[in-house]
Amino acid sequence: MSPPSIPPSLYLSIKPILSPLSSLKGIGPKLSKLMTHAIGGERIIDLLFHLPTSIIDRRYRPKLQNAIPGKIVTLQIEITHIEKPRHHKQPWRIFVNDGSAKAEMIFFSSWQAKKLTLDTIFVVSGLLENKNNKLIITNPHYIEPIYNQQVIPLIEPVWPLTAGLFPKNLSKALRLALNLCPELPEWINPSLLHQHHWPSFKEALHLLHFPGDFPTFFENQTYEAIESRARSRLAFDELFAEQLAITKIKHTNQLTTGKSLIGDNHLICHALQKFGYSLTFSQRQAFKEIQTDMERPYRMLRLLQGDVGSGKTIIAIMAALHAVEAGFQSVIMAPTEILARQHYETFMKLAPVEISFLSSSIKGIARKETLDKIKTGKTKIAIGTHALFQEQVVFHNLALVIIDEQHRFGVEQRIRLGEKGENTDTLVMTATPIPRTLLLTRWGELQVSRLTEKPANRKPIHTTLHALSKIDKILEGIKRAIQQGCQIFWVCPLVEENEVMDLAAVKNRYMSLQHYFGIENVGLTHGQQDTGERQAELDKFAQNKTKILVATTVIEVGVNIPNANIMVIEHAERFGLAQLHQLRGRVGRGEKQSYCLLLHDDKISYIAKKRLSLIRDTENGFLIADEDFRIRGGGEVTGRRQSGLPNFKMVNEILLDHWINTAWKAAEYWYNKETQASIDEKTSIQVLLMLFEKNNIQNLIKAG
Repeated sequence: MSPPSIPPSLYLSIKPILSPLSSLKGIGPKLSKLMTHAIGGERIIDLLFHLPTSIIDRRYRPKLQNAIPGKIVTLQIEITHIEKPRHHKQPWRIFVNDGSAKAEMIFFSSWQAKKLTLDTIFVVSGLLENKNNKLIITNPHYIEPIYNQQVIPLIEPVWPLTAGLFPKNLSKALRLALNLCPELPEWINPSLLHQHHWPSFKEALHLLHFPGDFPTFFENQTYEAIESRARSRLAFDELFAEQLAITKIKHTNQLTTGKSLIGDNHLICHALQKFGYSLTFSQRQAFKEIQTDMERPYRMLRLLQGDVGSGKTIIAIMAALHAVEAGFQSVIMAPTEILARQHYETFMKLAPVEISFLSSSIKGIARKETLDKIKTGKTKIAIGTHALFQEQVVFHNLALVIIDEQHRFGVEQRIRLGEKGENTDTLVMTATPIPRTLLLTRWGELQVSRLTEKPANRKPIHTTLHALSKIDKILEGIKRAIQQGCQIFWVCPLVEENEVMDLAAVKNRYMSLQHYFGIENVGLTHGQQDTGERQAELDKFAQNKTKILVATTVIEVGVNIPNANIMVIEHAERFGLAQLHQLRGRVGRGEKQSYCLLLHDDKISYIAKKRLSLIRDTENGFLIADEDFRIRGGGEVTGRRQSGLPNFKMVNEILLDHWINTAWKAAEYWYNKETQASIDEKTSIQVLLMLFEKNNIQNLIKAG
């Protein structure tokens, strides 16, 4: 059945490309499975969205005497001599001449060579090399009789493949898929289309998959210019569909009925008095935005984005107390028990209400008592981990959900916690700096408040870069720092691909530091320890019983030890910049001058050095996030991929950064004019949403 907003005839023309790959002629179950694995989808349109990563340009057709070695050449040649191998491990040697010079073709596989005959004109295409003053083409890509030269593509796309899937399989399937794709109604504003000289949707796909079909396009323009316009067109389409869905979610959420939470600020004033510090301007502004949202009769869905040390926790306390003042409960969920306990301790010091803690480590009678307090409403603020959204946890009158480090939770988990109350307000917090481009994608449905300052009492952290070959001098410096009463975090990388080996490396560093500084002075914490053992190590370090804590990234969040003022990060080039920035934020919390030492391999790439230099030169997490996004977008990703980039099919980092604002503005414009739009305009937008699987807005709204 066709969607109600699309005419049946148009839907029937689109339906074939929305059908399974297996419906393509000649695509059996085995080939369909291989293609699904390669393209990441099961529909014919997903095949069309499987764009080439590069091209092989075979338009360079020189004479041999003028040919430039190191380039792909396409030549018209005559075979003058065939030298068969004397041994099966030797290659075939085919000697050729094009009338201007001689060359050799070398075949390590005999199937092509055996088809060749003397004194016959062939067209050959492959990489020309100069070896010992001889022009050589090894294993030509194509060699065809002159009468069949049209099968050699002028510009050949290179598609991502998988084992068992060959270019000819994909090319044949793509030809069939393009033939099924109709000319679709245009959804892009005509002025925008004209401004950027974009082709139509179908033409853009055709240009990218089979550029050789358009020789006249390249007469006055470079392939790169035409390819750029086609890719930009399709990237905008995908971003536009994404933003249309997000814009709908955002505006719908803003109109969803919620509770009007009105307080008198008496609990908040009590907490601020105990806090003892003046709020920064951005803290006051952020809380004003949150409080205004909570007082409105609509559900709040807001992101509090604050750099490391910017003071998000006090804002969370104030928001939770505002809900309590209005006669309701609040809940705070954190991704780790370390961070959850840190919040619990802080809330206990400042909030003058009943607070309960819940995690998987709370068992037996203590757990039953905690659940009873939450259910009866005696607990005003509950703090904990994933245990909070388990079925047995029942709230009396939950009104506010606060989720810290939101990126570590799935959307489903956020929804499950929110469903513990009726039309609850939601505040999500993150200390991970988010590039402005990603704010409009992953976080686009949320209202955003930013904390842009750090408290006045925080000293800058002095960050330096050091080659690992200089570690002896670093150890000497740390020894002097310990004698002066300092404590040190020493972080080693733990890469998921080889966790066993990396954990062994962490333990080796732990033992080497024990040997140098003494067993009693060095502690160890990592993710493979049970919660009690890890907490015991942190407690010993917090009590200054150990001087150095060797750790993996488990200390990235939730660890607050003011006396620790030196952070050493080993193999810093393996970390993402946001993660380095988070780790650095574990120091600089006390009165002493703090230091961060980034240790790296002696030989690192230019990009890696540039990224580490960025961390050295600024503590502005938002600047770091934006610049890191641009550096990585250049092609080399050193360290872990920044989490949170949506799984786009047509959009890479550069295209995302370039077109996201345009797509966002176009989506907002459409949302405001939708009720006055013509039937044709509404139809074209519905087609776009169907192609990119964004047409089921109601489900998206629920997931938001």
